[in-house]
Amino acid sequence: MGTLYIVPTPVGNLEDMTMRAIRILKEADMVLAEDTRTSGILLKHFDIKNRLASHHKFNEHGTAANVVEKLKAGMTIALISDAGTPGISDPGFFLVREAVAAGIEVTCLPGPTAFVPALVASGLPCDRFVFEGFLPQKKGRKTRIESLTDESRTMVFYESPYRLVKMLQQLSEAFGPDRQVCVAREISKVHEEHVRGSISEVISHFTAQEPKGELVVIVEGKNDKHHKQEEK
Repeated sequence: MGTLYIVPTPVGNLEDMTMRAIRILKEADMVLAEDTRTSGILLKHFDIKNRLASHHKFNEHGTAANVVEKLKAGMTIALISDAGTPGISDPGFFLVREAVAAGIEVTCLPGPTAFVPALVASGLPCDRFVFEGFLPQKKGRKTRIESLTDESRTMVFYESPYRLVKMLQQLSEAFGPDRQVCVAREISKVHEEHVRGSISEVISHFTAQEPKGELVVIVEGKNDKHHKQEEK
């Protein structure tokens, strides 16, 4: 039996690539990538000359069985996504589940993911949190937000810059305009930015300044202060 390695790749700064990740990618018999063009640039930077195959959300159900057969035959296969840790709002879960079901060893290397540094730097409580990832784009979006109105833990979302202001307006309607929020932009990249404040203040900021880049939205959970405001 081979081993399936889940290998996180930098979300921005290439210096965040670990020495172990580079070694595993060099030693693997095959590297599965979400976008072979994007990953090809990364592998070339670290002088990793390896067989690169496509594995993305549109083909992962079709390719998983073939990959599992290769692992059963003894191949060492590494899975990477465009950035961050595969399986976290990226393809990877389905293949991991199939490999585990087939009795194949699955090892995930520790490494970059956007929401952890965004959460820690937000200034909001990070001892307990809930990761919501991307909200539904259309159907079920309002229902999902409303289901979180009594959530006491800090909430973590991913959102595109095109929908950010609309999302913040929806959060304001559900949670109130004074709920604290932090929008982290371009984590570990040159233009990294953290916009902190009440939802209404952050809406004003991004209405005046068009949001760009990769975004993580950290939202304060409901606490005693919010209960008292509702009672008033």
